[in-house]
Amino acid sequence: MAKKRATLTFPQELLLEPIIHTMSHQFNLVTNIHLADITEDTGWLVLELEGDEKHIGEGLAWVMAKGVRVSL
Repeated sequence: MAKKRATLTFPQELLLEPIIHTMSHQFNLVTNIHLADITEDTGWLVLELEGDEKHIGEGLAWVMAKGVRVSL
């Protein structure tokens, strides 16, 4: 199993969507939030992803397609 840490930044319109939960289930990933800061306008979190390397890449591509900015 691979592990990767990424910072995800969410625009206001995605703050109430269960993106991390959905990504975890859809791509069979274990997620661990290390830091987070959420306001009414934006939110960011440092997320550790654990799972198959291919699934991690697919999950990050999926969240980027949803409009989340990802920094590795």
